[in-house]
Amino acid sequence: MVLVSIILERDPRFALRFWKSLQKSLGTNLDMSIAYHPETDGQSKRTIQTLEDMLRAYMMDFGNGWDKHLPLAEFSYNNSYHTSIKAAPFEALYERKCRSPVCWSEVGDSQLTGPKMIRKMTEMIVQMKNRLLAARSRQKSYADVRCKPLEFEVGDKVMLKVSPWKGYLIWKT
Repeated sequence: MVLVSIILERDPRFALRFWKSLQKSLGTNLDMSIAYHPETDGQSKRTIQTLEDMLRAYMMDFGNGWDKHLPLAEFSYNNSYHTSIKAAPFEALYERKCRSPVCWSEVGDSQLTGPKMIRKMTEMIVQMKNRLLAARSRQKSYADVRCKPLEFEVGDKVMLKVSPWKGYLIWKT
């Protein structure tokens, strides 16, 4: 499977001719994020922030073995409700809920089977969902502290900021 589009922050390494030719041969668009353009910047930054929170939680819970649980992080992220799309990403993509967790243990590891495995995976998924909710709540409280409600009355004078980012602005004196 080849991705159709990759959104990332501006990095000179991805602007090199090699990367451009690789993306062209794969048929993939490499979209660089630009400040104040939420169609790329906000989308990637929000996802990265959520995944960083999940990985921090994994470091606290699993210590050095956090990387073995990355499939669980992917499962938790793809099956948690996203307000922007009003569904979980898995559900939005496949138009159905994900049916069951899968055992991700390596061959040779001590494996849980049957009801024990399902119970353990369910507990871990619930734990990750709780941590995601806590992270979202924490982020909302930070945003609410910085957000000041604006109240205007008829006749109040306000200043309007017009952003010069669309097109070119030439200053003449």
